Amino acid sequence: MRGGRYACALVATAWLSSLALGCGGEEAPSAEAPAAVAETPAAEPQTAAPAPAVSVDDARLRGAGAEPDVWLTHGRTYSEQRHSPLGRIHDGNVGELGLAWAFETGTKRGLEATPIVVDGVIYTTGTWSVVYAVDARTGELRWKHDPAVPRETGGKACCDVVNRGVAVYEGMVYSATLDGRLLALDAATGDVVWEVVTVDQTRPYTITMAPRIVKGKVIVGNGGAELGVRGYVSAYDTASGELVWRFYTVPGDPSKPFEHPELEVAAKTWTGEWWEVGGGGTVWDSLAYDPELDLLYVGTGNGSPWSRHVRSPGGGENLYVCAILALRPETGELVWHYQTTPGDTWDYTSTQHMILADLTIEGRERKVLMQAPKNGFFYVLDRESGELISAEPFVEVTWAKGVDPATGRPIENEEARYGSGELAVVRPSPHGAHNWHPMSFNPETGLVYIPAQEIPYYYKIDPDFEYEPGAWNLGIDFTVADDFPRDLVSGHLLAWDPIAQKEVWRAQYTGPWNGGTLTTAGNLVFQGTAHGTFVAYRANDGELLFETPAGTGIVAAPVTYELDGEQYVAVMAGWGGAFALAAGDAAAGAGVVNNEGRLLVFKLGGTEKLPVHVAQERELAAIPAEFDAEQVLAGNHTYHRWCGTCHGPGAISGGVLPDLRKSDPAIYDILPDIVLGGAKLPGGMPRFDRWLDEEDVEALRAYILSRRAVLVSAKVAPAAGPGDVE
Repeated sequence: MRGGRYACALVATAWLSSLALGCGGEEAPSAEAPAAVAETPAAEPQTAAPAPAVSVDDARLRGAGAEPDVWLTHGRTYSEQRHSPLGRIHDGNVGELGLAWAFETGTKRGLEATPIVVDGVIYTTGTWSVVYAVDARTGELRWKHDPAVPRETGGKACCDVVNRGVAVYEGMVYSATLDGRLLALDAATGDVVWEVVTVDQTRPYTITMAPRIVKGKVIVGNGGAELGVRGYVSAYDTASGELVWRFYTVPGDPSKPFEHPELEVAAKTWTGEWWEVGGGGTVWDSLAYDPELDLLYVGTGNGSPWSRHVRSPGGGENLYVCAILALRPETGELVWHYQTTPGDTWDYTSTQHMILADLTIEGRERKVLMQAPKNGFFYVLDRESGELISAEPFVEVTWAKGVDPATGRPIENEEARYGSGELAVVRPSPHGAHNWHPMSFNPETGLVYIPAQEIPYYYKIDPDFEYEPGAWNLGIDFTVADDFPRDLVSGHLLAWDPIAQKEVWRAQYTGPWNGGTLTTAGNLVFQGTAHGTFVAYRANDGELLFETPAGTGIVAAPVTYELDGEQYVAVMAGWGGAFALAAGDAAAGAGVVNNEGRLLVFKLGGTEKLPVHVAQERELAAIPAEFDAEQVLAGNHTYHRWCGTCHGPGAISGGVLPDLRKSDPAIYDILPDIVLGGAKLPGGMPRFDRWLDEEDVEALRAYILSRRAVLVSAKVAPAAGPGDVE
């Protein structure tokens, strides 16, 4: 019984416990993706006039702040402030906002992209790395490119089959795919100009980030540290796709030559044989650029495995995990680094959004970089030197008492490192005090608007940990609990003063995993919520001024643009990501029951309406069965090791994929075909015959049916979820 030795997932660990993040729920790909630089199929036939060639060059990107009517790059400008000077929609008329149009993506998974808007066209992405070009006035599809990501790639993705957007430059649209490719598409047609494979596809690498363009180079990183990879960030020539430089964030095998000098220094901060698993430090989301200083800022991720006791048993800072790096964009040379969580052992990544701004602090003008990473502290750094200016907690933090202003290092609570083998209850959780959802900065109010969240976590060393290629490799114990109740968590929109380092106002939500933010010159902050609304607050005091149903939970960040004298606000709506998939009851608390993916665009006086979805309650038929208690327990262990990441702890769906307690009875009879035979692989559900056998699957069936019996006996028949299996 190969799967039986694993035990239940942690309350907050359940989302981390398996390879099942690619579980089924959507259409099959049109073809296998190429494995190397090659020709690929043309884009799908256009349904509207071709998009105009994108006239974006280096000068236009540097001057993006002077073009308020477009959204040229991921954070609107290189500074990533996500503040728009547009003010036709303002705090006096935002109540008149209405839906102008909605573009249906035809997806039912997470949508995380920040749309790019240029020359009357919106360029955005959906699940499985599909790229869309949409008319910004009407919502008509100009073209669509499906890169045909092999659906087994979903099993490598820690946090859903999502994508955070594209970059545009000199007539091309640049997009990265889940399976590690970088594509250059013709902006007018969607045809492939070139593509390169940026990762070793035999390893569990993925890419979900939006590429950025800096000085004629496409900058892109990757993910995969939960399973075991070595992180790096790369620069490719925009015209040819040739690799210009690559910066590895952690050292490799020290018996071999280091790829660049910084790694020799970094290797002295590691012990053990970290390179066998990979070491982590993946660059999976945030980048920013200062053209004046000519510095590219890169956020790095957690160590791999998570537990430093396993990864680097002799201790050490483990450079450059959980750090902010300042690189020269021409060469990739490291200028300075600041490590927010030295020797990370909690998955406290520094890949969260970075904002560049000029602030007056203690009477002195400072060029600063601001970040609110997972670890719960809000950092203000001097972006010229990397010097710490200040750091204060913006949520409840228990792993550290503070950050020493003299050394820049956290003052840790020793017990939080769970080195004794005892259970440690720690805040924040690996979901973070703030995750990838972008924050924004309004220079007029001086406030940063953060999608903050309060979630605890339960850490314990896994005394029997062994590295398993292709599986999750965290080094923590999954045997603590198998539930994730919604009353453990909360979320809020936090307006934070970065100079005084204090809260100014907050908008409280019942749950976490709310969308990114946009702030404007109209004294507004826009945000989508996990519970399925799109809202606007007065930026200076937090008064709610506008709220409308969005049809599903929103995790992405809005953008705004102007055409023909009319201002629009656009946001991708689609519930998904790590928490939505794997948090069970805590995620189900958002109430998502119809996860139809859309691009929503609003304007003053908009009159369009979304279809009304009426939740249908249904009776669940009891399935008479008696199972040995030990078999159910074994199935519990197997489920939370391999299935809970997608289908939720306790077999409670978070609103994205099927709630297995409510499946059609026939599904339970073909579980071996699904779990071992890959019957649902075309929809993204991985096969597990590499790790599990028929005895494991029979125990799994017993556990799921026992959970169904509890549901039936309680006479609870929740509304049919978006992915309920029929």
